[in-house]
Amino acid sequence: MLEVSQKEVSQKIEDLMVARNPRGMKTLQAALTPGYFFRAATLIDQAVNSAAGPILIGTGFPVDSTFETDGPLGAIALYRAIQKLGGSPVLVCGDPLAERLKADFRVYQITVADNANREHEARQGLKKLSPSLVVSIERPGLNAEGNYCNMRGENISPRCASFDEFLNLASCPTIGIGDGGNEIGMGNVVEALAALNIIPSITQCDELVIADVSNWAAHGLIAMLSYFKNDDMLADWNNLELLHYLSSLGSVDGVSRENTLTEDSLDSTVSEEVILSLRKISGFC
Repeated sequence: MLEVSQKEVSQKIEDLMVARNPRGMKTLQAALTPGYFFRAATLIDQAVNSAAGPILIGTGFPVDSTFETDGPLGAIALYRAIQKLGGSPVLVCGDPLAERLKADFRVYQITVADNANREHEARQGLKKLSPSLVVSIERPGLNAEGNYCNMRGENISPRCASFDEFLNLASCPTIGIGDGGNEIGMGNVVEALAALNIIPSITQCDELVIADVSNWAAHGLIAMLSYFKNDDMLADWNNLELLHYLSSLGSVDGVSRENTLTEDSLDSTVSEEVILSLRKISGFC
């Protein structure tokens, strides 16, 4: 059972993450058992402490011929936090994101538009990497028709690498992070998604974490870990610097589809305000 203080911190983070509610995540919050930020952060902490294998972080939502800023930025934030905790993170993504991140991060590349072999590819990857935890942040999830669709309902399957089976077949715990309903993990709340204007993903996970912007959920998990460790791991995070980095690799905003220093059409200052609020919630400001 959670301590009262842990319950309060997790609840405050959960409420902050859906306070703006541009895509109905406040509706989904009611379908989740409170304490999901605590539980997901605990899974990360346990995986790091077990030293049983790497933590896989799948990310990369295709937009036209490239990828959006939401997802990779949060994945990098988690990657660095896990490293700081002593864990071994691996980013899992398809091209073009995989090729562009390889110089700076440990990357495991998955195949784009080879959905016929997605189960075989996942089995191979899981066998090779033997992860202690699998995390998906802002990755397209398969819908009931077996396709991948974006927020506009467009079928983007030809541009998607499949990460779903990494969660479906994993023998370790799994975490899904999303902000709209069409991401991996949203199968946990598929009935609640009927109230939203989205073609939902049916892929499930052990612990679903939601936010108005998926990157923010990563920061929320880091804030929860900071509280666990009494170490402000968000203090040195430079959001604008990471947006510049991703922009130099060819990222676009998922809403405007333009190469801008924004996340889901929001200026970096909005994320910076959210991060400051998280640091206050976790007791460091």
